[in-house]
Amino acid sequence: MATLFARARVQATTIETMTGRFALTHPPEKVRDWFGYVEKPDFPPRYNIAPSQPVAVVHADFSARHFTLMRWGFIPGFIKDTASYPLLINIRSETVREKPSFRNAFVRRRCLLPADGFYQWRNADRSRQPFLLRRPDRGLLALAAIWETWSGMDGSEIDTVGILTTDANGTLAAIGERSPVLIERGATSLWLDPLAKPEEAAELLRPPPEDLLELVRIAPHVNKVGNDGPHIQDEISSRNT
Repeated sequence: MATLFARARVQATTIETMTGRFALTHPPEKVRDWFGYVEKPDFPPRYNIAPSQPVAVVHADFSARHFTLMRWGFIPGFIKDTASYPLLINIRSETVREKPSFRNAFVRRRCLLPADGFYQWRNADRSRQPFLLRRPDRGLLALAAIWETWSGMDGSEIDTVGILTTDANGTLAAIGERSPVLIERGATSLWLDPLAKPEEAAELLRPPPEDLLELVRIAPHVNKVGNDGPHIQDEISSRNT
């Protein structure tokens, strides 16, 4: 599986979607311990991960789990002209098993994106107010996703990934209609197993428990892709939220 970000330049238009940024700030050894992959990668904390960037992906073969970098923005393998194809950062879980673009990847190429928070925006007074969604205990999250290797006419290849979403409820429903599908730690083996029955994996495509996440109103630093660092998650007053 090749990840040639330098060789495969894909031009696309980003679709406005719910899960458009997320964070992974835990130390590499803690992420590896939680997800159980065999590699020992070293990576810095990232507070403002954005579409089209390389993201950490956990997937499995028939013997072990693996850590790989992939480009955030799913491209089906049959696409020829990527310039006119939208950047699919989110994929609706309700139709992932039906649409030709996604159904094979759902059967054999399910994966997880490690995160410890993600961001959502709410329109307010001509501006977009960002919020951070995270576990109250600041623990890790496993975002459900599917991946695909796209091959260019010049022989280049790029591994691409898209996050699965579902209806929001509980905390999330206060500011939006969609939520990433979150896989609990005890269900990761089923989700990643390439031999698992698709209908069993599909049972995991449900909204997060209502009390799983907390909603934090943050400063607008996250709005700019170039910003990164702990200040991205600076909390501001919750009044008028």
